[in-house]
Amino acid sequence: MKTLPESFRPFDARMLDVGNGHWVYVEEVGLKGGRPIVFLHGGPGSGSQAMHRTLFDPARDHVFLVDQRGAGRSHPYLSLQANTTAHLVADLEVIREHFAIARWMMVGGSWGSTLALAYAEQHPERVSALVLRALFLGTDEEVRWAFVDGPQIFRPELFEAFCRHLPVAERIDPLAAYIERLAGPDGAKRTLAAHAWNAYERALSELAPKHAAIPETVADGARLPPTPIVEAHYIKNSFFLTPGQLLSNAHKLRDIPGAIIQGRYDLICPPKNAHAIAEAWPAARLEIIDHAGHSMTEHGVMDAMRRAISSLPDQTRAT
Repeated sequence: MKTLPESFRPFDARMLDVGNGHWVYVEEVGLKGGRPIVFLHGGPGSGSQAMHRTLFDPARDHVFLVDQRGAGRSHPYLSLQANTTAHLVADLEVIREHFAIARWMMVGGSWGSTLALAYAEQHPERVSALVLRALFLGTDEEVRWAFVDGPQIFRPELFEAFCRHLPVAERIDPLAAYIERLAGPDGAKRTLAAHAWNAYERALSELAPKHAAIPETVADGARLPPTPIVEAHYIKNSFFLTPGQLLSNAHKLRDIPGAIIQGRYDLICPPKNAHAIAEAWPAARLEIIDHAGHSMTEHGVMDAMRRAISSLPDQTRAT
């Protein structure tokens, strides 16, 4: 990505002690004292990126970009101890209170939308608005669709390449086999599985992927992709949510205005989930982006997010 203009560069950044030995990285972008917005990255485990800052109006918005526990610049890196959805929700409250924010807008995509929903349903009085992309409800059924059922239907050659890393006997349940490797103690198997998973998920995220090859080998000393490691931890534990939790509690969002931006051909988080939440949350506007997949960089998605963020009123000072 090209160097960002000065207005999109952080004017402050700090590490906050959130407990359990975790320090969370928070950077501030835009107008200090402006409309408060927190950005929640995906994964879980990916970390916030410079590109995410460009969703906002630096002359209007005071944006807090957070690297969640174990991700990005937070410490300890890739730590899975005391790393659950409840911990991440509590961390957001620590951050909000630290900066003396009464209410803030929440923006997140994929796993970021999951975390935003979990927080908003627990603390609706603290949320002024929600802008969610590629809605994910954190269910086992969605995970199986994203990594097994959907790819077998729409990207069978990619699914076969993904399974080739596994012994024949384990290909009957490739998801479980990969999770075991990503969470296991064998460093070599873990690294190869992480690179394969990372390439697989990236290819599934794009409507027309430019690089859909899954690596057969990994060079010695290759960097371990972080997202598969943290994702495996959350998948193994059903994202630390009870079955159907986020949809069942969607009525708690009734007084929160919002927007849902959804790619029509999102294989990882299909429109079914966005439609279900929109039905249970009448205050939200659902916008389907045709000719777009899962990634935020798909054509039209970021522009739709910017429009949604800009159009929502500043209700942060309401009581």
